[in-house]
Amino acid sequence: MKNKLVFAISLLGILAGIATAYIFSLTKPPLPPVFDPASNPYVSGIYGEGIVESTQTSGENINVYPEVAGTVKQILVSEGQEVKQGMPLLLIDDSIQRAATEQQKSAAQASHAILEELNAEPRKENLDIAEAQLVSAQATLKTAKDELNKQQAAYESDPRSISKDALDSAINAAAMAQANLEVAQKQRDLTKAGAWSFDIRNQERQYNALDKSYRSSSALLSKYTLRAHTDGVVLSINTVVGNYVSPQGAYDSYTQGMSPILVLGAPQASLHVRCYIDEILVPRLAPPTKMKAQMTIRGTNIKIPLNYVRVQPLVSPKIQLSDQRQERVDVRVLPIIFSFEKPKDTNLYPGELVDVYIGN
Repeated sequence: MKNKLVFAISLLGILAGIATAYIFSLTKPPLPPVFDPASNPYVSGIYGEGIVESTQTSGENINVYPEVAGTVKQILVSEGQEVKQGMPLLLIDDSIQRAATEQQKSAAQASHAILEELNAEPRKENLDIAEAQLVSAQATLKTAKDELNKQQAAYESDPRSISKDALDSAINAAAMAQANLEVAQKQRDLTKAGAWSFDIRNQERQYNALDKSYRSSSALLSKYTLRAHTDGVVLSINTVVGNYVSPQGAYDSYTQGMSPILVLGAPQASLHVRCYIDEILVPRLAPPTKMKAQMTIRGTNIKIPLNYVRVQPLVSPKIQLSDQRQERVDVRVLPIIFSFEKPKDTNLYPGELVDVYIGN
């Protein structure tokens, strides 16, 4: 009885093993792909990797860098916002530069006040004093001459009536009064003539130098406000309030490199694709007037026809990933720019990589 039970259990184990092996040996049909890989729509097309960009008449997106260094004080825009030319985007702390500018402004204003004072001479009050001193000197001379005439008349009538010293003193007093009158006349003429032309020119040069210094400082002060150079859309903001920025940009903690403070692009009703063609394939490109192209959005089956815009006529080293300063390889590529209308029902943004085929 016991042997029969063992035999039955063994038989069940064998049957279970055979069933399990059969089940796992069955091949399941593969799942259909979510999207088809990019295919060449042309008989002999050239493949190139492309990157979506905002529409620009030349170059790429606008990378905004400050011309001065400092701490970000305020960010006035947000990502995706449309901006107009001249609109302020970001403020950098300008307290030190503003104080220096105000100081130079005050110095220029003080110098200009001195120049105006020189041009306004003679001052009426000073001229009145000079005229009064001249009148006083004339009266003193008349008194001295009258006294001298009396002394001389007395001496001529009777030399014993007056001493020779008294006569000499009267003569000296008259001569001194005459000299004082001449000094008063020259002082009056000097006051009436106003400021010396050399003093005015020297003060003009000092004022011009201080005024230009103030204007230069004001121009530098305006650099602490980053403004939009053209109409566009804010594509990205790579800093926050309190961060230190410089003309090299802002430090990116993810890439551990320097990034532009802001990136601006054109309004995104239409977009560009910058396609990189391997230098080996460049001779096979069709003429621009006959060039046809199509791009495929990665992760979808969406295919969009492209319109030729221009060639950037410079074959340069291909750049991989995002570290443009280090990740260079020997492969060289020719950039070709195409345009297309942005699909309304598809999310597509500048910076995305796409697959491009160019018919030849």
